[in-house]
Amino acid sequence: MPDFHLENLHGRREGRVIAGCDEAGRGPLAGPVVAAAVIIPPDFPGEIASRLDDSKRLARAEREALSAIILNTCACAISRAGVAEIDTVNILQASLMAMGRAVARLENGSGAARKLDAVLVDGNRLPPAPCAAHACIRGDAKSLSIAAASIIAKAARDAIMRGLHEDFPQYGFARHMGYGTAAHLAALREHGPCPHHRRSFAPVRNWKSLAVGEAGQAA
Repeated sequence: MPDFHLENLHGRREGRVIAGCDEAGRGPLAGPVVAAAVIIPPDFPGEIASRLDDSKRLARAEREALSAIILNTCACAISRAGVAEIDTVNILQASLMAMGRAVARLENGSGAARKLDAVLVDGNRLPPAPCAAHACIRGDAKSLSIAAASIIAKAARDAIMRGLHEDFPQYGFARHMGYGTAAHLAALREHGPCPHHRRSFAPVRNWKSLAVGEAGQAA
């Protein structure tokens, strides 16, 4: 379970301002990639901290409940990179762009007594940041700040995909959130891509020859 060990290594106990950053939506065939950055305050309730985890390991109801708590009690920022950016620079670079934007937005509006001292970033690559940045592989399972960021990023992206479902119900975005499920691939083959599909991803680019069951992978 995540804790404050990594934050404390970088001075949280001494009053340094440490943020966590993560993204949601690198793998789907449609929709934006969404990133979040979070500063957990010293008085964050321990009973809530004990419930934080990698967003993928939480049930939807728990994730959304925790997201609301985090947004109400922590300094947070959410940003995204859209489909056009993903198709232009590739999904990795778009993810880093989204995370960089979230950290910059947090730095400018965190309400902290001073600027960020460090940001802990999930993964092995670092986005542009206005402070020291540290890559943490599987950070959402280790750091409470990164876990909190993963939760609000995932909840925010899911809300976006449910909104896209209202405009394009034939794809089932509200069920699979844009991931390359068999149902999504079947809908893609039947209807072709919509404006929110990632054309740089092979199943979307090759939708006319799709065989249901193909995995959603970038080229």
